[in-house]
Amino acid sequence: MTAIQNQPQSPIAHLTPADIEQLGRELDAIREQVIANRGERDAAYIRKVVVTQRRLELGSRAVLLFSLFPPAWVVGTAGLAVAKILENMEIGHNVMHGQWDWMRDPKLHSTTWEWDNVSPAAQWKHSHNELHHTYTNVIGKDNDLGYGIMRVDEDQRWHPMHLGQPLWNFLNACFFEYGIAAYDLELGRNLRKGRHRDPKFRARVRAVGRKIRRQVLKDYVLHPLLSGPSFLSTMAATFTANLIRNLWTHSVIMCGHFPSGVQTFTRRSITGETRGEWYLRQMLGSANISGSRAMHIMTGNLSFQIEHHLFPDLPSNRYQEIAPQVRALFDRYGLTYTTGNLPKQVGSAWWKIIRLSLPNRSTPAVEQTPVPTPAVEQTPVPTATAVLTPG
Repeated sequence: MTAIQNQPQSPIAHLTPADIEQLGRELDAIREQVIANRGERDAAYIRKVVVTQRRLELGSRAVLLFSLFPPAWVVGTAGLAVAKILENMEIGHNVMHGQWDWMRDPKLHSTTWEWDNVSPAAQWKHSHNELHHTYTNVIGKDNDLGYGIMRVDEDQRWHPMHLGQPLWNFLNACFFEYGIAAYDLELGRNLRKGRHRDPKFRARVRAVGRKIRRQVLKDYVLHPLLSGPSFLSTMAATFTANLIRNLWTHSVIMCGHFPSGVQTFTRRSITGETRGEWYLRQMLGSANISGSRAMHIMTGNLSFQIEHHLFPDLPSNRYQEIAPQVRALFDRYGLTYTTGNLPKQVGSAWWKIIRLSLPNRSTPAVEQTPVPTPAVEQTPVPTATAVLTPG
């Protein structure tokens, strides 16, 4: 997929500026409906998820005290993996988006939550909430387009190093939490530009180092020590649970951003972008995953990635409710609602990674760098950090 502005037939050519602004107003109305009636039902939901996750984690760690016995190892590892997925996806990611700030509960507030991950919450919120959700799929502005290590669009410059990106992607999937930490630091870019001596950058590196030490101490020292003779088997179980969590999270994120049908945008296209145009970019720059209610919870409701990108600060349990309204707008305005089951979306995303590891077929050599454009100022957009609605 090449940037929408460079396609011979644009999928939004039939929309007038008035259409786009009316679309924005209709999406605003959906958002206001949810804000107007969110309340105890939503609060009860997230509290139930938190209690369930903590009980599952404690129970699984208790079972792993006897991990020398294979059945205990399997049950404990599976339970711990599910608990870690729930904590990262349905709780941590969404809490740090400010989805539950309206509850005024300091235990579930975006400013106080620290998740079970090696990337410090503050750094993740900056790279994800402030940058990715503002510049979604804008080539040269959104670092989530390949995480800075992969080429996922024909308009991105090809380099011989991209030949190895299927391998980089696999390794990134296995150790995804560490990849995200490096991504939040913009490690490659800062080292290339010689910023390793910059006090602010060094402070951020130290913060990541402290977080890694805490995670390693908890997962690979303290809990295995409590297992006594099961020390090594408990350590292996925890490593396996983290591996499962990383692979699952990576797959869900890829399905929301990389499958066929997801559009990208040039930097010039967001100059003077209106709220309606921002909404339209979110609609076309995301993809959903179809599945059961259980799977939606395990994805942190990011299986409704389109709805999440439109309304990143709304409670995640509401995405499934509003999805039919959002899809109806796609149909009414002649837009494609990109969705599919998990195997289809994972396969599509991986095929794109493999296909774009090679130069574009239209050019025999390295693709030329797109004409650089200056950074532009943005209009306010409804990210978790930009919009804090009253409770």
